[in-house]
Formats: sequence, structure tokens, C-alpha cells
Amino acid sequence: MTGQQARRVLIVEDEVLVAMLLEDLLSEMGHRVVACVARVDEAINVAEQADIDFAILDINLGGVKSFPVAEILRRRGIPFVFATGYGIDGLAGEFRNELALQKPYEPWELERVIAKACARLSG
Repeated sequence: MTGQQARRVLIVEDEVLVAMLLEDLLSEMGHRVVACVARVDEAINVAEQADIDFAILDINLGGVKSFPVAEILRRRGIPFVFATGYGIDGLAGEFRNELALQKPYEPWELERVIAKACARLSG
């Protein structure tokens, strides 16, 4: 890990292989994945209650948007990024200025966007 502090991370991703890869990448960077969920209703519960420092949200979970999860995280002051195959074009309305990771992404991009999102919120 390149000087970045270890964070407790929530992954919201419905593609099992993508979620597993993301979990491995985060672990290699020194972060700890607190929960990895594939449905919006589960993600809402975790986002409301879990002790997390950061979240990565797939925008589209089986046709259901993860924006309600983002709203909870925003309210709690927890930084997050969207992961999407559509890039920033997949962001709508009040979330169009949020950070997005374009799938597929490289480990360095993941590390960069985590640092940027956390700095943005604390700055």
C-alpha cells in the first residue's frame, strides 16, 4: 500500500467474479472488506449500520440502481465511488458529479480513486 491508510470497505457488486477480484485487490492494498453484497436491499442495511470508511458501488444491480445506498453513505459522511461499465455516463441527476470507476479497471485506478474520494470528503 502506498502510504494510504487502511480502510474498512463495503463492496456492492452483483457479478461474483468482479466482486472477488475487487475483494482481492483491496486486501492486497491493505484494506479490509467488511461486507460484499449483491442486492440493493442488503446494501441499504449494511450502509445504514456497518462501521465502514469507504464503499464501492456497482450502479446497476440486476436492473436496480444503487443510488439509495449512495444517499445513505452521503448522509453518513462515508466516501464512495461508483463502479460501472458506462463510466461517468452512467451517473444521473444528483450523482453526476461523483467519482466513477470505469469497468474493467486497473489496480492503480482503484487506489487513486479511493484516495481522491476520501480526500474530497475530508477536504
